[in-house]
Amino acid sequence: MRKQTLNIDAEYGEEYAGKYVFQELTWAKRSRIIQKYTKYHPVTGQIASSDFIAIQAETIWAALKGQPLGNPLSLEKLLGEENGVPIALGELFSKVVNSLCALSREETAFLSEQSDAKSPTQPSPTLGSARNSAGHPPNSPSSQPEPSSNLPSS
Repeated sequence: MRKQTLNIDAEYGEEYAGKYVFQELTWAKRSRIIQKYTKYHPVTGQIASSDFIAIQAETIWAALKGQPLGNPLSLEKLLGEENGVPIALGELFSKVVNSLCALSREETAFLSEQSDAKSPTQPSPTLGSARNSAGHPPNSPSSQPEPSSNLPSS
């Protein structure tokens, strides 16, 4: 699992200064966090509501494997509206964790280039149905299965 270390100086406040270590989450952990904060319509299965802030805060908290002495971060602090982390620091943590737990820009670009590439499979020169390997049209009498001669006679 990938890790990333972030050294924060006092620009976000003295209490947050220090070394933070984040580790990539497993697919199952990330999926469970999303599921926990997402409500689905009972009939259609479409998303009825989703708490993006809670998803992001819990993802940061789950990925956090080390922080400065005094433990300035907690899930409650990440979720706090009145006594939470500064906006810029929360955005920085989100950026780091999202890069660890999601595709990077390079990976996304690589995949989109692959899907944009010309397909190696050439289209059929005819618009009709394809012939089977014996060369018979699909519904001709010669393409129908022969009766089995291995059946016991009665």
